[in-house]
Amino acid sequence: MPPSAIRLVRRTGRLLLALAAVAGLVVVFLALLVLTDGAGFGLAAWLTTLGVAMVLALWRGRRRAWPARLVPFLPVVVAAALTATVCVPTVPTARRYPSALPFVTTQHWRLATGSRVAVYHYPPAKTATRRPVPFVYLNGGPVRGISVLDHRFLELLARQGYDVYTYEQAGGGRSDLLPMEQYTISRSVRDLAAFIDRLGGGRADVLGFSSGGVVLTRALADRHVAARVHRAIIAEPGPMDGPTARITGHRGQKSARGLAPAMTGPRSTRVPRYAVAFGLMRLGLLTPDTGLIGQAEGDNAFTAADLGDDTASAYCARDAHRIPAENTPGNFSFSPAASLRVERTVKDSPSLAPRLRRSRTPAMLMIAECSSQVRQWETAVLANDPAIRRTQVMPGVGHHMWNGLDDNNDRARAAITAFLQDEPAPLPNHPTRGEIPAFLREHR
Repeated sequence: MPPSAIRLVRRTGRLLLALAAVAGLVVVFLALLVLTDGAGFGLAAWLTTLGVAMVLALWRGRRRAWPARLVPFLPVVVAAALTATVCVPTVPTARRYPSALPFVTTQHWRLATGSRVAVYHYPPAKTATRRPVPFVYLNGGPVRGISVLDHRFLELLARQGYDVYTYEQAGGGRSDLLPMEQYTISRSVRDLAAFIDRLGGGRADVLGFSSGGVVLTRALADRHVAARVHRAIIAEPGPMDGPTARITGHRGQKSARGLAPAMTGPRSTRVPRYAVAFGLMRLGLLTPDTGLIGQAEGDNAFTAADLGDDTASAYCARDAHRIPAENTPGNFSFSPAASLRVERTVKDSPSLAPRLRRSRTPAMLMIAECSSQVRQWETAVLANDPAIRRTQVMPGVGHHMWNGLDDNNDRARAAITAFLQDEPAPLPNHPTRGEIPAFLREHR
């Protein structure tokens, strides 16, 4: 082999060894990050990794001439620079709340639980017959701001004579944050009870959507909270308890996931700090109250584009190329860490079925044709709540049933108001409890 080729092989070998050293140090840093739960913005892991790497570099260079002694430090410098990006915030660490909405006033109520929540009120239209029972909407998320699409749907209900209230659950949207350990599904249920009490009118009709449907389902299983609910509409619920959360199985008709154009806009997951933090939290390797990023910083960093295909999964495949903008740029808000915390308290909870079977509050279940939810999450509610009087499978819509497309809002409104007014349903009562097995077979 010619000398030039030998030199090339040696240089290539040294380069590969250097790259392997950099990769090894990055792996060590990530392992220490997990072991320390991101303590001190990740600096505990970074300083430990750097210290160990410096000692090893000194040991490797101990017998070399002076200029050559610096060579082992090059991978250390490169790895230190790479991992330092995980330790440096790129957004404010104090909470930045969404700007005010131009079409509704934001109020803030301090609930008896201690939560301070952002409240929105849509009084009944003067031209409509006023309904005597207040209407409360629980949005999905969990710990997410209320979308503009939801606000528009609530305005539609107010035009039908309903006195509509909604609030962003603690930590979501314009509501104040809680200490991380206080984000639990039980706290969400207690907040609902306290909110209805603040209305001062006795009981309320409640519509719970997605994770809001989980809160409402669990409220119906608590007789003290259920006593505050006049009628309940459970729309597209997630898993109601630990046993249900472990179910995998049938879903609805094909959604727009994988078909819709990729969401545009900035993504926090393209920044090393937040890609590592959110990724390790999602894998369960960092706790929601990790020392790597604070709750407020995580909320500030997370963007609508970070949801990726999750938004598309809320629409039917046929709507893949006309998915509406769910929010104005300044209204989106989502707390990834608090959301994971609430979800884990649901997954860790025992079966709700024995308590739910004692429910006596009149209820309706709404299911989307193109639901991205596991069907058994929805049918578990139907099977165990004897007070569900009707089920409405909404054709032509995905998980986000009131989305402003075509007549979807009007059809959802018709199903809801017919139930609340005890009028004939606009759609067949399907599935009934006896039809659950056949309904699930339809969606294999």
